[in-house]
Amino acid sequence: MNTAKLRSKRVIVTTAAVAALAVGGGVWATAANADADVSGADRDRVGNAAVQAVGGGTVVDVESSDDQGEAYEAEVRKPDGSEVDVVLDKDLKVLSQQADTPDTDTAGPALTDAQRTSAEKAVLDAFPGGTILDVEASDDQGVAYEAEVRDSANKEWDVELDTAFKVLTKNQDD
Repeated sequence: MNTAKLRSKRVIVTTAAVAALAVGGGVWATAANADADVSGADRDRVGNAAVQAVGGGTVVDVESSDDQGEAYEAEVRKPDGSEVDVVLDKDLKVLSQQADTPDTDTAGPALTDAQRTSAEKAVLDAFPGGTILDVEASDDQGVAYEAEVRDSANKEWDVELDTAFKVLTKNQDD
């Protein structure tokens, strides 16, 4: 499974339509520019199967797999903030699950759902119509959170926030 591919395609939008799943009270987050190859009812079916496999959580991403024998790759954020990559076949049988461990050289402590939601809201307020790509705790002095966002013009930005979720800096990626 291509974990880097999943990580780079993270799409989390707090303004997304949220539907309660039958399993564990999990939720589903989608975005307008999410992978078009898995959409609608198929996306919901795959997401439900992945959430059920990990025992509840929020579906972060679903995409078709290009690996032989695999049909789908899904990423699920569990209620504790940890993430699991789930690989499924065409019949939604789980082929594998793997904890998605953050890069140890850049990742800070895991965020609570409330911290993540507040940080995402602050970033989207600064970039209306944008798409959150990543949010994490910062280990930089004076910076509590770091986020990556794609703006409505499809440009990527790095955003730093303080402990009160105030935007400190916005730097466009090269």
